[in-house]
Amino acid sequence: MQNTATPDNPAAAPLNWSPALAVGDARMDDTHEEFVDMLNQLLATPQDQQLPLYREFVAHTVEHFAQEERWMLATGFSADNCHASHHATILETMHAVVEHYEKEDKEIITRLAQALAEWFPQHAASMDAGLALHLKEVGFDSRTETLSDPSKVRPASMSGCGSVTCS
Repeated sequence: MQNTATPDNPAAAPLNWSPALAVGDARMDDTHEEFVDMLNQLLATPQDQQLPLYREFVAHTVEHFAQEERWMLATGFSADNCHASHHATILETMHAVVEHYEKEDKEIITRLAQALAEWFPQHAASMDAGLALHLKEVGFDSRTETLSDPSKVRPASMSGCGSVTCS
């Protein structure tokens, strides 16, 4: 999606989906592409019209993160791992934005969307790519949400971030 700066949205820069953002799990990549598309729609929308679309984006992100966290728990991550903690922090911020927007800070959704456009590539390349690798290693099919061999997973055996450097 092409994003054009406007007087209402002067610095809105899109995050373009590309193969570089792919993590190697088709379902996760599809969800991430939807996230990027919705983020770009927000950035292309005049600020005084963003709230309905933002609410949809928040709902999508809640499900996006819940999906990954379901997979983490199904494949041996502890419930309090740092990848899930990052998700919780992002969602807490996203929920707080609505109140500020409704109190006449009509630029806050754009500012958050810009911050997410900067944050997302690194999150995907580290934590999500690590999770995708882990899913592959334990034989987890994200489309069916099943394990090919459940004996490969011990409950809550991973407590790290889900990146390749965490355990």
